[in-house]
Amino acid sequence: MEPLDRANAGPAIDAVFAGLSPHSRYLRFHSPVPRLPPPVRARLADIDGRRHAAVVARACGVPVGIARVIGSGDPGAGAELAVSVIDAWQRRGVGTRLLTALTSLAERLGYPELRGAVLPENVAMQGLAKKVAPWLRAHYDGEVVQLTVPLGERAWTLTHEDLVADLLGH
Repeated sequence: MEPLDRANAGPAIDAVFAGLSPHSRYLRFHSPVPRLPPPVRARLADIDGRRHAAVVARACGVPVGIARVIGSGDPGAGAELAVSVIDAWQRRGVGTRLLTALTSLAERLGYPELRGAVLPENVAMQGLAKKVAPWLRAHYDGEVVQLTVPLGERAWTLTHEDLVADLLGH
């Protein structure tokens, strides 16, 4: 895992996007995305290392996965997370290493939690998140499952939501 910055983000984004099947793109973007629109690519490449930070996994020098954290700019607020691993490298530990590196990075940046909206059928991402952060909270919110991963001190603080989730078996 290595940090991704503006200088090398574009080629890494292109390589990872190209390695995603239509189904993987659907799971990542929650809609069919046959090609990455230039404004979306520009936003994904706008990495400043603080509000928007990312790590990249490489195999033989070629990008095979990216994990990113995007905050609102308020360090006291949580941040959104996203993980993409090309199809040829899925279920080989890349996602685990990316998400582990990303949670450490987000904690160092001062984010109290990470959040992610995952489609219910994306059981692989839900399982990955639970593997890396077994203390995460998950709940249905409309058509997605909202994952919340408390970081730092908050990861070890028992909340009312935790108690209710345990009682409901979630």
